[in-house]
This record gives sequence, structure tokens and C-alpha cells, in this order.
Amino acid sequence: MPDRPLRLGIVCHPSVGGSGILASELGEELAARGHEIHFVSHSPPFRMPVDAPRIRFHPVEVNSYDLFKYPDYTLPLSVKLAEVSQAHALDVLHVHYAVPHATAAMLAMTMLPKEKRPKVIVTMHGTDVTLLGCDAGYAPAIQHALEHADAVTTVSHFLERAMLERFQFSTPVEVIPNFFTPRPDARPRAVVRAELGLADDEAMLLHLSNLRPVKRIDLLLEALALLARTERFKLVVLAGGDFAPHAAQARALGLADRIIVRERVTAIEDYLQAADVGVFTSQMESFCLSILEAMTFSCPSAAFAVGGIPEVIESGVHGELVPFGDTAALAAALAGLLREPARRRAMGAAACERAHAHFSADIIVPRYEALYRRLTA
Repeated sequence: MPDRPLRLGIVCHPSVGGSGILASELGEELAARGHEIHFVSHSPPFRMPVDAPRIRFHPVEVNSYDLFKYPDYTLPLSVKLAEVSQAHALDVLHVHYAVPHATAAMLAMTMLPKEKRPKVIVTMHGTDVTLLGCDAGYAPAIQHALEHADAVTTVSHFLERAMLERFQFSTPVEVIPNFFTPRPDARPRAVVRAELGLADDEAMLLHLSNLRPVKRIDLLLEALALLARTERFKLVVLAGGDFAPHAAQARALGLADRIIVRERVTAIEDYLQAADVGVFTSQMESFCLSILEAMTFSCPSAAFAVGGIPEVIESGVHGELVPFGDTAALAAALAGLLREPARRRAMGAAACERAHAHFSADIIVPRYEALYRRLTA
């Protein structure tokens, strides 16, 4: 007798970022496999499919009362989680990020009779550990959530090690990497490049991020200023945030006419298949989903070797990694890739092969399904 479909709640930040994208795509993949998915957040998650079968979105209403200096989200979220869990008899509540989602989930469970409580899985992402985990105002709440979760997952061995160093809890941790399922690109490479104004002899560099301070756009621009002395290129930024704060530095470095910004793009595939090299300058990454997205389209990347990135690509095989902050080395790595198209294509092919072999939905999603089944057996 086949296993019955599961009823799964997914909680994530709806902003542009790896955690929200992972949660959205995980929900979409699970729904396609027959499970019933309930997203809960204050607004629809970025890239959440609209009107897809077996997917529902439950908005959390956030009120601003004069009594509170700041609007509270954790309490309304916990009430909504209890409400959705009971109304739809959820089997599993999968929360991405401990703050505030895991804390809200733990509070929600106390509002439900024990026999009606779903199993709670907490997936930890970078900021949970590397930033909030060091803050005395948040760390005890994160540790409490980890200790009382039914399961904990994270996206890289780097983040697992960092989490176990910072927190003391007995819940087992399972490393389940990110995955990426590309949609078909709608426009040919030549059409996209023409729309961007790229000349035949100009390379297209690609950067995808939410532009938060940890992405170190200042170092990205410094490296490109060095590269601009010898190479012809344009940088396309698929931005999940406002690029305006970086415009003055770009102008001062003579890069203003080399940068093209596209904000909150959902059809990233058109740009991925048109790019020559990805470039990433984060100070810390738990995994770097953007590098994986580029790999899937045979696009090698140059990046700083921080966090979980070396678990995604091997330097010299699938792309180039250099020490953090060494903008001269990054510029040199980019120049080498641009000047040697045969080597670049070989790296891209190896990157694509690795993406499909290790980080595809067919590899990763069944691992989540297996975890859900073990908890609900």
C-alpha cells in the first residue's frame, strides 16, 4: 500500500534570499509529488507558484498598536500556525530560519492538544548561526527552539559545524543541501544579450543576491574596477534589494556604464543561460544558492572561498575560489576565465554535471520526504 500524501506547513521569510527561494521551490516540488502544501507568512514567498494545485497560502496579519513601539510578528505568526495546523491537520510544520519562525512554531504547539500537534522541523540558514547566534538577545531563543524541535536540518557541513559550536542541544542534525530546478528559458541567449546592450566582444558577468551588507558589493565593485583595466565586460545584477546605495561607488570607480541592474526578477533562467561567468563576493555564505543556479546553466563562477561555498564548487574544476577580500586575486581569476574560453566552457560543463549529480530536486527532495516520513511514522 503506497504512503498517503502528507499535509505540510512551510514557513519562511518571503523576501528575496536563498532561504525563501529554497522553501518556495521545496513546496512546489512536494506539491508536484502529491503532497498538500500550506505556506504561512506575512506575504507570499518570492517565487511561490500562483494557483498551483495542492498549494495554499495563509497570510499573517500584522497589526500596529500604539501600545507597542514596534509591530509584533512572532505572536500573530504563532496564532496563525496553530490555526492552520489544526484546521488542516498538518503532519509536519517545516520552518526555515529559527528567528522568529521556530520560536513562533514552539509557541503554536503549546496552543494545540498534544494529539493534534504536527512534527516541527527547523531548517537553519546562515544568519541564524553566524549573526543572531552571536547575539545574547536571540541566542537563548534559538537554542530553545533547536532543543524542542523534532528535527533540525541545515544546508551545509560548514553551517552544521558552526551551529554545534554555538549551541548546546540534543536534537539530531541532518545536512540536506540546497537544490535548484530551472524553468525553461523563454528567450535565446542572443536576444537577451542584445536587450542588455552587450557587444559581440563584451563578456557578461552575472551577480544574483539580495544585496545585504554581507554580500560585500563594495568588494565586488573594487574587483571589477581592476578587471576593467584590461577586459571588456558588463555586469548584470539581478537584485533582490536596492542597488542605489552602491551607485556612487560605481561611478567613482568608472563602472557606471558597465553595470546593468534588474530588480526582483523571477525568470532568472533567461539571464543565467546568457551569462559567461558568475561573480560573488560574500563575506559569509552558508551555501550560496546563486552559484548553484549558475552551475545548472554551465556557467562557472569566481567567488571568495567562504562558508559553505567550497562544498558547492571545487576551485579550478567548477570555477575559481580566492581568499576573502583579495580583490586583485578575484580580478585575476575573472580575467583568466574570460581570456580562456575553452577552459571556461570545460569548467561550466563540469559545474553543470556536478549540479545535476548532487544538487538536483530528484536528489534532494526525496531526502526531505524521507525525513517527514520518519517523523510521522
